Amino acid sequence: MRSIRRWLLGWLIFGLAATSLAAAYGIFDTARREAGELFDYELRTVALSLPANIATADAAEQRSHDFDGIADDRIAIDIWNKQGQLVYHSLKEPALPRVAEGFRSIERGEYRWRVFGLQQPDRYIQVAQPFSVREDLALRLAWRTLWPLALVVPVTIALVLFVVARGLAPIGGLSRALSRRSLNSLEPLQAGARVPVEIRPLVDALNDLLRRLDDASQAQRIFVADAAHELRTPLTALKLQLQAARRDGTLQGEGQTLERLEGRLNRIIHLAHQLLAMAREDANRAAAVAPMSLRRLAERSVSDLSLLAEAKRIDLGLEERSRDASDDYVVLGDEHSLGILLNNLIDNAIRHTPEGGRVDVILTRDGQGVGVDVVDTGTGIAPDELDRVFDRFYRATGAQGSGSGLGLAIASSIAGRHGATLDVRNREDGAGLIVEVGSLAPAPGKVTG
Repeated sequence: MRSIRRWLLGWLIFGLAATSLAAAYGIFDTARREAGELFDYELRTVALSLPANIATADAAEQRSHDFDGIADDRIAIDIWNKQGQLVYHSLKEPALPRVAEGFRSIERGEYRWRVFGLQQPDRYIQVAQPFSVREDLALRLAWRTLWPLALVVPVTIALVLFVVARGLAPIGGLSRALSRRSLNSLEPLQAGARVPVEIRPLVDALNDLLRRLDDASQAQRIFVADAAHELRTPLTALKLQLQAARRDGTLQGEGQTLERLEGRLNRIIHLAHQLLAMAREDANRAAAVAPMSLRRLAERSVSDLSLLAEAKRIDLGLEERSRDASDDYVVLGDEHSLGILLNNLIDNAIRHTPEGGRVDVILTRDGQGVGVDVVDTGTGIAPDELDRVFDRFYRATGAQGSGSGLGLAIASSIAGRHGATLDVRNREDGAGLIVEVGSLAPAPGKVTG
């Protein structure tokens, strides 16, 4: 948008400036030529108007013939008699050499002169004017002709800028409206009455595209939610029946097979839960944020997943790096979504940590905001696969546990919606992984240190 506006304004101003310069040059050159013709006419008029007795008058009378100031410093007058003797020349100018009749241009010393010679029956009159005087007077006349143009051009440029700005204002408004939208905001654009007829087809096409994208997005979310919901119910019932059959002895002697079957069933149930969480997160991007305690949320997540950690004899704990014991790490966020994020990170760490390992949940606060780290003692991830761990359904090569490949993808989506960072890296002090959530916005009144 800006490039189009700048391009259009640039070319308009360039065209206007070029046209104005050409017009100014034409006016200036014409004014100078017309001024030269006017000065030539003045020389001829002076020569024709000289009195017949000026050559025989005494000095006092000669001084009285000032021609209303014309010959003071702008015109030199010389008169020769029939015998070719110089009988008169203006008192303030030296006599010039005699030239042929008519208009001539001559040089004398450092000056150029415009000379007019007139042959009369009893005398020869020569009237001359310095070119410097002519040029100075011509420039004054030309500038007096140009000053209205100097006023018109800035006013015209201002009018062009105003008209272009008003004409492109609706496009600028549409651009700002689109830039302020969230990723999942697919409502139609409100064109309004100010949108020009030429731009309305573009707005209609954008609205049609947004409508089709919204329909496709809604269909996808509904499908994932329905599929997850439909899968969860029969899978849960199947697991209950399997547990009941084990307790009443119906399937005796098939322990190893039952364990594998139950493990796969648990993985499918976990996948259904993750699909449902992902669908809800995709559909709930506009949820309102409010001040909440990240510390209490982390305590709840650790408590909820403690049984899963105990089943694998994993030491699951919560640590704080703040020196203030009363620090609740209050942040602005959606408590439900951040709870899903923490549960996914902790659950993921437990599932990929071998028995007897350790998982630490560490609350942090620094100049960038509030954060939480989940550190485990698992096998880690190959360095060349770290960039892909946030892809949906991606599982690292050789990954242990019954993960679905959705935990980090959901966590990344939630972190992005909260303006937070999510970083995954291998531990440098041993085997394991560090998942770091940072830059969560502290609630107003909470100072980061």
